Amino acid sequence: MENYVFDGSLDGLFTLVFDFYNRKPNSIKVWSERDFMPTMFDETHDVITDEEKANRVKIKLKEKLSKQGWRNLYCTFLSEQPEAFQHIFEFVRYVIDSPIEVETNFGNEHVLYLAQMQRKVNREKHHFEAFIRFEELPDGTFYSTVEPKYNILPLILNHFKNRYADQDWIIYDLVRKTGLLYSKIEEQVVPIHLEFAPKQNNSILKSFEPTEEQYQHLWKGYFKSANIPARKNTKLHVQLLPKRFWKYLTEKEF
Repeated sequence: MENYVFDGSLDGLFTLVFDFYNRKPNSIKVWSERDFMPTMFDETHDVITDEEKANRVKIKLKEKLSKQGWRNLYCTFLSEQPEAFQHIFEFVRYVIDSPIEVETNFGNEHVLYLAQMQRKVNREKHHFEAFIRFEELPDGTFYSTVEPKYNILPLILNHFKNRYADQDWIIYDLVRKTGLLYSKIEEQVVPIHLEFAPKQNNSILKSFEPTEEQYQHLWKGYFKSANIPARKNTKLHVQLLPKRFWKYLTEKEF
């Protein structure tokens, strides 16, 4: 079996699909450059990302997939799970080669995998839309860091752009070393990479606006006063608000 290795981008993965149909091997193993560990006995095809080839595959898929089918594919790609790329490749082959609509045939393991992964990624997206907290920096920019399981920044972009259109903000993914920067003047979001991205509540960020610390104190005081000890239900609380998100919440004391 030949190994097909791509650069980890969506265009790279679609170029890989194009190369497969062009070269016509019997079967392949799909790898991103990040995950591939070559040995001296491996047969390897290094995929060179080509926008024109990728677009031809995209056009074909969008002809055959519904909006939900495309979302299942895209969310699975954003999951960045090593096995996800093989499932996407096999799903794409199944869709392209079938004369009928097959994206809802959950008896197929690849269709089922994409649907299940889409739900996981979408759940992560909703969690971070709800639990992200910003801190104001001295220049007036609102800053937040996240460490999500999946690459959900492309999915939460519009939510924060629409909700916080009146302020400059940065959401930075510490795991993937990439972030989103919104400028209220230009009214657009751009991707950024920082040489050094401090975590929230880190001592280096204690240079934020004096009012920021006051707001945080008031916010914690409000939650403390609103709490009713007699109605405390820790089990339900953790179900609704998993502990891994607590570090993002100003109101949580550690």
